[in-house]
Amino acid sequence: MTVLRSAILFVLAAIAEIGGAWLVWQGVREQRGWLFAGLGVLALGAYGFVATLQPDANFGRILAAYGGVFVAGSLVWGVVVDGFRPDRFDVIGAVVCLVGVGLIMYAPRG
Repeated sequence: MTVLRSAILFVLAAIAEIGGAWLVWQGVREQRGWLFAGLGVLALGAYGFVATLQPDANFGRILAAYGGVFVAGSLVWGVVVDGFRPDRFDVIGAVVCLVGVGLIMYAPRG
């Protein structure tokens, strides 16, 4: 159950961070207005709080592992929201990152 909870928290953190960054991008770079940017800042703040809910108490381990989730999640966000088509190297890189997440967070430790 702890692994499932941790994985769900990683997904929620990714949605908040990637979505927040996307909203800021849309607000500023795509000139959709400060409302988008402001909502993005709020979502980015929510990401910081979600990360604190991880069951592991090691900040460095959580942030390092989350980096892999962020990489894969960013590609998925691009596909779903922006119509991005990843190439095989994008996919291979994301898989490598997710394997790293598994090793960092869920490998048995004695």
